[in-house]
Amino acid sequence: MDPLAIDPRYPRVSQGRRMLGLAVDWAFCNLITHAFITPFESRNYSFTVYFLFIGQYLLFSILGGATPGHKIVGLKIVRFLDGQAPTPKQGLIRTALLAIVVTAVTFDQNGRGINERLSGTVLVFTRKTNA
Repeated sequence: MDPLAIDPRYPRVSQGRRMLGLAVDWAFCNLITHAFITPFESRNYSFTVYFLFIGQYLLFSILGGATPGHKIVGLKIVRFLDGQAPTPKQGLIRTALLAIVVTAVTFDQNGRGINERLSGTVLVFTRKTNA
């Protein structure tokens, strides 16, 4: 298969749905930080939210293949080669590259971010769509 060809096994997930899932996760982390960890006025509030976001992304991507935001918008993370759950190593690579942000917003012709290509994962639909 041509490496530049669009892969028919995995329908392209829209960037809007991806970003909505991340926004839901970010909102959850904001709520948790504000309610249980540190007040909004704290100097460390933004860092706390960021590290909580990265931690929950790593945990949920390894354990269940989907963060709460992914589940709400109907997505999950799978291995690109066989469609199975990602390995802990793949989850760690994906999360570390997501933390850099640039690798998560730079896409190829299949709609996969650099973080997905380098970790060997892909984001897929968990329910039928009309698209």
